[in-house]
Amino acid sequence: MIRFLETRRTREERADALQQFVLGHLEISVMEILWSRGESSVRDVVHRLPRTLAYTTVMTTLDRLYKKDLLSRRKSERAFLYSPRLSPEEWERKRAGDLVAGFLAGPQPSRDLLISCLVEAVGQYDKALLDALEKRIRQKRKELFRRGRS
Repeated sequence: MIRFLETRRTREERADALQQFVLGHLEISVMEILWSRGESSVRDVVHRLPRTLAYTTVMTTLDRLYKKDLLSRRKSERAFLYSPRLSPEEWERKRAGDLVAGFLAGPQPSRDLLISCLVEAVGQYDKALLDALEKRIRQKRKELFRRGRS
């Protein structure tokens, strides 16, 4: 029973971590507006969305992104102004890193699956990219060896 609860807790923690970097369509649209425009109010975002949405829907979305630590906000008179905490490049790096870390924190079969899928996907996409991956692995091994982690 304890083992079941430990496994369940671990799965729930991993699910929470995944939600941190999984964005819905509206969240992505809002982030793209903020990345291109910079600091904006809810009203600014509402006016720039490609489809008409309720003010409260956009406000809730911005608050959710703030709670996911993707946005900063500051009070200006009676409204909040939101701005991205990460650039699009930093976001992509964080998202990829969190995904990989989630697999590596899991049981051994998850780790093996990650490595297998990564090598297969890279190999199908581009042989030069597979060579670059191999080179990065060799560099990392040398770096770890120099630090005494062999």
